[in-house]
Amino acid sequence: MSDIQLYFAKASTFSQRTRVVLLEKNIDFTPLEVDLQNKPDGYTQISRYGKVPAIKHGDVVIYESAIINEYLDEVFPEPPLLPRDPAKKAQARIWIDYANTRFVPAFNKFLRGKDIQEQEQGRREFTEALLYIEQEGLGKSDYLLGNQFSLVDISFYPWFERLPLLEHFRKFTLTAETPRLQTWWNLVSDRSSIKTVANPVDFYLQRFAKILGEPIPVGAAQK
Repeated sequence: MSDIQLYFAKASTFSQRTRVVLLEKNIDFTPLEVDLQNKPDGYTQISRYGKVPAIKHGDVVIYESAIINEYLDEVFPEPPLLPRDPAKKAQARIWIDYANTRFVPAFNKFLRGKDIQEQEQGRREFTEALLYIEQEGLGKSDYLLGNQFSLVDISFYPWFERLPLLEHFRKFTLTAETPRLQTWWNLVSDRSSIKTVANPVDFYLQRFAKILGEPIPVGAAQK
């Protein structure tokens, strides 16, 4: 058995982040899938918040994906997923915070807003976030911190995998104003680690049709 145990859920965006880190660093781990609707006894002793992901590394137990991912980057330093320079690392952390506090809430408000007004507010905030990433995050480099794939890219990517939800339920697609972002997503989605943890579009459409109270799309797999 691996020295690292990963507690995760297949549909969890935050679990996908940590799974990608483990794969990018070629870290051997034991995956333990958690049913969040029927958590195993004692799971809150692993993850005090009762959420995923969580890892157990020997006697060390850590939860919250951003914290787990930095821990893994420090304990398993190759290949690095954060800069070693303190100033550059601080900039990376600002971007990760932007993903967590601006980008993700805007996506969720847009998709899951309780009424049209809230959804439209989410649309505006999400569009603004996309344009900010396009203009401030992506210059002439391939990735968000330059030409090296990093925790910043990993922090944003799961929601781009879920863009088909916005297309189907909210009639939203990336616009011509975000060409660099679309190039970035094509590059990121082609990485082997991303392909390994990706879920098919039908998986998301079927799942969110139930959550949103919408008809299940024709052709979406019943699971």
